[in-house]
Amino acid sequence: MTQPESLRSLLEAVANGQVTPDIALDSLKSWSYESVGEFAKIDHHRQLRTGFPEVIWGPGKTPEQIVQIMQVMRHRNPVVMATRIEPGVYAALQPKIRDLRYYELARICAISPPTIDPKIGGLISILSAGTADLPVAEEAAVTAELSGLRVQRLWDVGVAGIHRLLSNRHLIQASSVLIVVAGMEGALPSVVAGLADCPVIAVPTSIGYGASFGGLAPLLTMLNSCAAGVGVVNIDNGFGAAVLAGQILRTAEKINSK
Repeated sequence: MTQPESLRSLLEAVANGQVTPDIALDSLKSWSYESVGEFAKIDHHRQLRTGFPEVIWGPGKTPEQIVQIMQVMRHRNPVVMATRIEPGVYAALQPKIRDLRYYELARICAISPPTIDPKIGGLISILSAGTADLPVAEEAAVTAELSGLRVQRLWDVGVAGIHRLLSNRHLIQASSVLIVVAGMEGALPSVVAGLADCPVIAVPTSIGYGASFGGLAPLLTMLNSCAAGVGVVNIDNGFGAAVLAGQILRTAEKINSK
């Protein structure tokens, strides 16, 4: 169950006399956050506030800390996700969490059901300029899918061979939100935004030669896009782009339901 469903079930059990108020109160003591050892406080309330549960940032944590955090979170969330997990870290985690799944290219590991049905309407199309941008693009794609969003992948459609992009114009026009991932000079989001009638989320990557300055050059290009309707997230932040796309779709659904 999701956290809202779990809370509703608890309240209904109290109303029906199946659970005493004292037991319910004890269950709610750690509802907003829960301490894990001396090193973490899990924000269980985040999904109720924002629509997305807390996600574990992998770098800087030991495998033992990640395991403990995941084991606490799995009791409250159907999907528990950790980002930027390198293969060696996953190898240390997997024996302790047998049902942990690993998305190597995206560097994401997750405890999740075998299939996740989309929870929100709309289609997120994710475009990568080149093959070297795929780790960031896949981070966005996997994050979106684990969040219950519908995803379409369009890989290696950069401006150096723009016919590859134009041959997918019909797919771009069928999308609700576009995430465009590019390094080098970062021109792809501007081109895509000139073809699309939906929001474009630009993700600069650190891919490029020396003068790309580790992604700063594409970041500045995207911030200075001459096409309207482009929002920009931080360098290599595929995760943030997916969450923003989900918030856009959730807001649209909320407006349409009124």
